[in-house]
Amino acid sequence: MKGKKTLLAAITAGALLLSACSSGAAEPGAEGAGEGGLIGVAMPTKSSERWIQDGDAVKAQLEGEGFTVDLQYAEDDIPTQVAQIENMITKGAEALIIASIDGTTLSEVLQTAADADIPVIAYDRLIRDTENVDYYASFDNFKVGIQQANSLLNGLGLVDLEGEPVADAPVGPFNVELFAGSLDDNNAFFFFDGAMSVLEPLIDDGVLVVQSGQTDIEQVATLRWDGEAAQSRMEDILTADYSDGTQVDAVLSPYDGISRGIISALTDAGYEVGDEWPIISGQDAELDSVKAINRGEQYATIFKDTRNLAEVAVAMAVALLNDEEPEVNNTTDYDNGVKVVPSYLLESQIVVKENIQAVLVDSGYWTDAEIAD
Repeated sequence: MKGKKTLLAAITAGALLLSACSSGAAEPGAEGAGEGGLIGVAMPTKSSERWIQDGDAVKAQLEGEGFTVDLQYAEDDIPTQVAQIENMITKGAEALIIASIDGTTLSEVLQTAADADIPVIAYDRLIRDTENVDYYASFDNFKVGIQQANSLLNGLGLVDLEGEPVADAPVGPFNVELFAGSLDDNNAFFFFDGAMSVLEPLIDDGVLVVQSGQTDIEQVATLRWDGEAAQSRMEDILTADYSDGTQVDAVLSPYDGISRGIISALTDAGYEVGDEWPIISGQDAELDSVKAINRGEQYATIFKDTRNLAEVAVAMAVALLNDEEPEVNNTTDYDNGVKVVPSYLLESQIVVKENIQAVLVDSGYWTDAEIAD
């Protein structure tokens, strides 16, 4: 595992330049347990571009380590995901890597895995309410929320991308609306809490004004991170709170798919890209949203390199199956309601139009041809 630990140290230092394709396999290095063993990989849905990339990256890198991979997508249907995991256990999976749809619904099937001595790695979404999750691989999700807020304020001219105030910043007030992710996803709370740690003081000071009055996560959540649901809610807000000609200046969005729903609602309401177009945040650097950033529709996204996350999850699986202890860098923050799950958290980056080339193209995540409209 020395090579894996060296790689993880490099990731921690912020290295984002990996192979020239987003699903490149890790270099083979495992012996013994990896040879021919089956690992189950459960992903939530193919409706989001990023989960396809995650699944492809994990599968390729596990195969590079000599494993056979059972990769399944549940299309955001909880019983389907449970059945898929049950089937992986029946087929003799030696380990499970799970990106859960609802992190609170897997207790029974994970007890079955534990009874069969199958280790479980929670992938990007923390699995809750069970002791039978061994490790968690994700990003610093509170920091992601801070970055989303900073990107919003940067677009308004208040701070730089690091969150530092800029000279001669406009005084506002600015009309801002808030969106959060799905309440059944633990990450949604980290994203929202991180963002509100930055935005709430400005709301309290009157620099930012939430015309709808909706500032609690229960009010602003978006079930299953669904873009159509976000569009509908944004349409309702525009009708109820902006029909008198008041303009929306910015919208906090936690995910690119939600951002695109918000953009559709604004377009349908007559907003046009230009000086009065709202600043809209996002997450995951999905291709359609990168193109939207280039067009000026979406201001920013948060880049979470799925290749790096796959590297971490694969390294955890290899270590566990070789009776080694996986490397972690957080043993305090991810309490799933039963235990604190030892975690490895990766870094993320703000992407705006000016750094698309440097962050996304030069790293090989997307190509110039792919991001061209």
